[in-house]
Amino acid sequence: MVNPFKTGDSKVFTHIVEMADIAAFESGVVHQVYSTFCLTRDAEWSTRLFVLEMKEADEEGIGTFIEVIHRSPAKVGSTVNFYATLEAVNGHEIICSFIAKCGERIIAEGKTGQKILKKEKLNRIMAAIEN
Repeated sequence: MVNPFKTGDSKVFTHIVEMADIAAFESGVVHQVYSTFCLTRDAEWSTRLFVLEMKEADEEGIGTFIEVIHRSPAKVGSTVNFYATLEAVNGHEIICSFIAKCGERIIAEGKTGQKILKKEKLNRIMAAIEN
């Protein structure tokens, strides 16, 4: 693992809300706005941008936690900017915060944790998991 970053460094990820991102379940569409689960996926991606520059060829990242407070809806076609900030690096765990905004309106905020592990170790962990 390499760490070219310092606490407080940031990354920006932009996502345009699509129909595939709306709140829909097996029972049907709930409403045509950015679903919490798709927003969570994109929040994790925004903080994974740090991991992509920190992991070495024989390493991979794996999520350890995600906290999301979904504050406001975003309609299909809206541009949502995720502002990810590196909060801490504890050994091989990276802690980030994020704020998602549609213009100046806060859509969501929260934190993520990801660990960078050797691929070999991850493979052993996955192989030990029963169905």
